Amino acid sequence: MSGNRQKRWLLARALRASIAKLLLALFRVRVVCPERVPATGAILAGNHVSYGDPVLLWCAAPRRVRFMAKSELWRSRFVGWGLDHLWAFPVKRGEADRHAITTATDLLKSGELVGIFPEGTRVREAAVQPQGGVAFLAMRAGVPIVPVGIGGTDKIRPEGAKLLHFPRVTFVFGEPVCPGDFDHLPSRKERVDAITAEVMGRIAASLMEAKER
Repeated sequence: MSGNRQKRWLLARALRASIAKLLLALFRVRVVCPERVPATGAILAGNHVSYGDPVLLWCAAPRRVRFMAKSELWRSRFVGWGLDHLWAFPVKRGEADRHAITTATDLLKSGELVGIFPEGTRVREAAVQPQGGVAFLAMRAGVPIVPVGIGGTDKIRPEGAKLLHFPRVTFVFGEPVCPGDFDHLPSRKERVDAITAEVMGRIAASLMEAKER
């Protein structure tokens, strides 16, 4: 089983060593404070305005990221095959997907980085209520959440543009949020709400820093 998994990851490793470096150069990607990403077990939680966010974060993260992606993407056999070979796994949006929760928890407990966008979808202007899944998973697996501010990806394909642009993109990794810091709150719901609010606040601060650089 382990051997099959290693063969599956050959494509991802090859792309991280080649195409990923090209994309980082094309978008003049800057990575700020990557040392804030723990060496083992953590969630990366960032703002999400563009399809370029997961792609470039996948390329720029200090170690491999296992992205949780909407299950609809697997409806395409080609896209699904690609995601399976690029460290991603599906989640059914709008419901409590127990399989995805178990998969993410197991990955986190084994020391992997899991990438999740708390708002659950791309958000350009209107505010979207963040979901509590990130906080819930962090509490369940006992791992920190690293907020990521992603600046510049909104300009990759501005509204009305037919062609892709290549703006400078900046990733700012914020100070991790540790679930254990909220153990004093009496109920799980209060802990989830408080962690979610703290994460979103740190994402906003990191995003502001990313835009200023």
